[in-house]
Amino acid sequence: MTGPERTLWALLRRDQLNLHFRRQHPIGPFILDFYCAKAKLCVEIDGPVHMEQAEYDQRWTEWLEREGIRVLRFTAEDVERRPAVVVAGIVRAAPPSTA
Repeated sequence: MTGPERTLWALLRRDQLNLHFRRQHPIGPFILDFYCAKAKLCVEIDGPVHMEQAEYDQRWTEWLEREGIRVLRFTAEDVERRPAVVVAGIVRAAPPSTA
């Protein structure tokens, strides 16, 4: 895991959000950084490499959304500098019945 992934995992794995996330979870041809099956919510941490593969990321996101999975993307910088804001965004994105 990258540093930002470790940071976010430390916050997600505590189950304080009432959401159970798995890390490096495979779905179809993809491996998701973090996935909550109950909420059908994927959280991705985008580092510098994602700037070079924006078109691929867009197709990847569209595929997941067709499968009924909501994708949230945060920059690595956001996770490192504003982790509380990132976690709040995740909680807001979860359907009310799961949070």
